[in-house]
Amino acid sequence: MMKSWMCILLGVLLSTGMENRLYAQTTSTQNTVAPASVTKAIDRKTADSLFNQGVRFQDTQAYQQSLVLFGKSQKLYQDIGDGKRVGDCFNYMAITYYYQGDFSKAVAAFKKGAETFKKIRYKKGVASTLNNIGSVYNSQGNYLKALEHFRQAAIIFKEIGDTDNLTAVTNNIGLIYTKAKDYSNAMKYFTQAYAVYKRGGNQERIAQIQDAIGNIYLKQGKYNNAFQSFNESLQIADRKKDKQLQILALNSLGDLFYAQSDYKKALPYYERCLTYSNQIGSLQSQAESQIAIGSILHRLAKVNDAVNKCRDGLRLAREIGSVSLKKRGCDCLYQSYKALGNDRQALHYFEQANTLEDSLNLSETANKVMGMEFQKQQLVDSIAYVKKEHAIQLKHKEEVQRQEKQRNMIILSLGFILLVAAGLWAQLNYVRKSRAALKVEKDRSEALLLNILPEEIAEELKEKGHVDAREYNLVSILFTDFKSFTQTAEQMSPQSLVEEIHTCFKAFDLIAGKYQIEKIKTIGDAYMAAGGIPHTDERALKNIVLAGLEMQKFMTQRAAESRAQGRPAFDMRLGIHAGPIVAGIVGVKKFQYDVWGDTVNTASRMESSGLVGKVNISETLYDLIKDEECFSFEYRGKVHAKGKGDMGMYFVEKKFVYELA
Repeated sequence: MMKSWMCILLGVLLSTGMENRLYAQTTSTQNTVAPASVTKAIDRKTADSLFNQGVRFQDTQAYQQSLVLFGKSQKLYQDIGDGKRVGDCFNYMAITYYYQGDFSKAVAAFKKGAETFKKIRYKKGVASTLNNIGSVYNSQGNYLKALEHFRQAAIIFKEIGDTDNLTAVTNNIGLIYTKAKDYSNAMKYFTQAYAVYKRGGNQERIAQIQDAIGNIYLKQGKYNNAFQSFNESLQIADRKKDKQLQILALNSLGDLFYAQSDYKKALPYYERCLTYSNQIGSLQSQAESQIAIGSILHRLAKVNDAVNKCRDGLRLAREIGSVSLKKRGCDCLYQSYKALGNDRQALHYFEQANTLEDSLNLSETANKVMGMEFQKQQLVDSIAYVKKEHAIQLKHKEEVQRQEKQRNMIILSLGFILLVAAGLWAQLNYVRKSRAALKVEKDRSEALLLNILPEEIAEELKEKGHVDAREYNLVSILFTDFKSFTQTAEQMSPQSLVEEIHTCFKAFDLIAGKYQIEKIKTIGDAYMAAGGIPHTDERALKNIVLAGLEMQKFMTQRAAESRAQGRPAFDMRLGIHAGPIVAGIVGVKKFQYDVWGDTVNTASRMESSGLVGKVNISETLYDLIKDEECFSFEYRGKVHAKGKGDMGMYFVEKKFVYELA
């Protein structure tokens, strides 16, 4: 439920060194102008003092005060031309923003720090800020960007031989492996990092790595191992009285007991975590704790309290822009509203959660991680190949050292081959990317076509360029229409009118999908659907009636809610008839799948002859479904239908709750 820790490289930022010496001040009483060197020394002393105070305030979680002090010291360092210290100030401000959960400001400040370090060619500072930006993206659930920044940081640390910070970045890459569910590789990276921290006696890092290892055990279902790791992490955090570490360990222990369905034991850990989060003002941790507590309250059947907690957590998640947290908040509200029987709100949050799930791109992250491992293996193989070739060339040189001309020809030939190989590789890479782009566009076109036409009809259209009309002996046709639509619409703004119709027809689309009936079209405020096409289905007659009853139920509930809030509302008539029809596509532009025949006209008369809130069916359809035990019928007698004369009609209702087969 909660996020994993990550390495923010404070150590790198401190490594530039802080000059603590005091500067002598003049005791002369003469009214003279201080030399530039004296003024610069005074400014440095003031800047160093402000910076040190900012660090102390940050360590005690007094974040607002630390931001003010870092800002003042940054301006002084800028004036005296100390680029390293300017970069440090930006990075410490960014870390403060991160602790507060303000991720957008954190990324912006880190980027300013990276730009400053690049100008003075300070590679260690550049690498640390790249790592820290990746850590922020990881907290937001943007794993692809996080992975890219960690990779860039690792390359620089390896280039300059900084083993300690390379270990920290390696650990962060292990976290991404965890997200991609590649636990064996994740554990490999964590174990390597743990050995380095253990040798150096870095207790804070040991606590963090134990938490990461514990999360791997948790995901593998090794609960005893996970508890030992989390408990060791918490003991270190309590000894250090480090609230950030305490929050990390408490979250993980809560997750452990939640995974074992021991909700009463998990709850105190999350509540203690929320207390510490409020004390240090961390919006990220507050959001995580609120959502975790809400999820547990839902499990404990305290549904109203769960809604309040999850709503507060979702609000904070939106404020800090965390995609993964917003998804968990929407999932929690979906489950809670579903338990309360509030289907409309439950559906709203269910759709939001699905949208957020797509944006996480976890599968793409997994593929990219695997690609990194493949590139790493290629590098190892290439090194081995180069060593082998070098040995062969030395031996060859000893044998033919006097044959300079032949040797030169071999070198030129190898160069030409490498050039050709590079060209072929570039061309192959271009073709692969082009095919991938074409596949994306093709998939989008396929999805759009299937949203307009039934799958079988779409395939025939693609294959032949046209669709042959088809006759069906028995198809059920459903029509809906809003009563007094014009009068009601006059009470609404154009925008609210369109939104209301969209809400209703969207609900009808979901119901149609649930009962496997085909939406044909909408005509103004009318909605038309058919059962039994393009494939005949023995359940189609029953399903279309069940769909009609559910549509009326939705409209009745929505009208009651709207009127209770003083808003205009629509009442609806609904009619169904069954009989033979012809179906197909006409025209060559803006394709539309449609149906024709007297059955369609008769279904329309069933709707216009019906009553608000009722499902009116023809006597023909009644004869076909009268033996279905799930329905009860009310005979209306002969009712006059325009253009049809007197026709037998029935109102139909559900006799008991029926689950779709």
